[in-house]
Amino acid sequence: MHVFLSPQMFSNNDEAVINKKLPKELTSLSSSLDGSNWQRIDLFDFQRDIEGRVVENISKRCGGFLRKLSLRGCLGVGDSALRTFAQNCRNIELLSLNGCTKITDSTCNSLSKFCPKLKHLDLASCTSITNLSLKALSEGCPLLEQLNISWCDQVTKDGIQALVRCCPGLKGLFLKGCTQLEDEALQHIGAHCPELVSLNLQTCSQITDEGLITICRGCHRLQSLCVSGCANITDAILNALGQNCPRLRILEVARCSQLTDVGFTSLARNCHELEKMDLEECVQITDGTLIQLSIHCPRLQVLSLSHCELITDDGIRQLGSGPCAHDRLEVIELDNCPLITDASLEHLKTCHSLDRIELYDCQQITRAGIKRLRTHLPNIKVHAYFAPVTPPPSVGGSRQRFCRCCILL
Repeated sequence: MHVFLSPQMFSNNDEAVINKKLPKELTSLSSSLDGSNWQRIDLFDFQRDIEGRVVENISKRCGGFLRKLSLRGCLGVGDSALRTFAQNCRNIELLSLNGCTKITDSTCNSLSKFCPKLKHLDLASCTSITNLSLKALSEGCPLLEQLNISWCDQVTKDGIQALVRCCPGLKGLFLKGCTQLEDEALQHIGAHCPELVSLNLQTCSQITDEGLITICRGCHRLQSLCVSGCANITDAILNALGQNCPRLRILEVARCSQLTDVGFTSLARNCHELEKMDLEECVQITDGTLIQLSIHCPRLQVLSLSHCELITDDGIRQLGSGPCAHDRLEVIELDNCPLITDASLEHLKTCHSLDRIELYDCQQITRAGIKRLRTHLPNIKVHAYFAPVTPPPSVGGSRQRFCRCCILL
């Protein structure tokens, strides 16, 4: 049974706290008799109300039957309750503690000691977590497949090294905002995680080509990579991905301003399964990149080109005539692409799967052009805005910047 507990299940009487928080079906259970009905529980709707006692009660009622529990956003839950939980629910496989900011290394010690079957663990925004947690998990949870420690910014290469050496089956590592990580951490991942499918390193600003090339060479099954905000990386990464990671489906490289058409050409010619690409603020790319994507990437569904100011109507024309356009392309983002005109909208009118287009700050796009696009794609969501016809005088002679106001056209 997959249980999503809804607010309507609250009662306003003076019963014990557990009976206020949970539905009657759970509160009436005998822990020895019917715990098998509660294998998956998500308490997100109750996040403001759940306290440690509730988690302890759930663990006692469900015991070894509980496989999956989400306490995402439950700020009232701390180490003590999770120790009781770990002792009682030793078959837990998936546990989300995302945003449970009271959690410390003590919780990971408990999980290590009592929960050897744990496969998926989400500790995002648990900012008290340190390398000690990763060392504990490596010792007691060898089956770990997915770990999210985004924004746990005390973690360093030593914790990553301990983790990957003892968890060879890791498939997903989410390290967004772990700003102390350097290339050496990536070298440990590349050396010990051959099964890795998803890696998120967003805003890990110290990493360079050296570390990421090690990932590419050691993780040939990689399908999703996010390095947005990693400003040091160059075309060498795109070349390494093309040579080593042919299954790549998702690439997010927003604000990686050193990337050029040369790198994306190498990538496109080798990674034919690409479905989603975020190239926002890759300011050096031109229509040349779009030409290569249109030829070699027939599965492309989502493409962000916002702030790629060298893109023109001709690049969009190439994309609109490519194999992905007619049946696959769902989203294209062109915010702040000043050379784009209504002609681009004409080129996209045969993209029958196109669901959304972003056109903020595209000064040459007109209402008439959008209206014509709608005659071909009546259900498309267009986000744009139009500046006043006569701009107000600027202050100090500088160019007036109009405030953004979203118009869903």
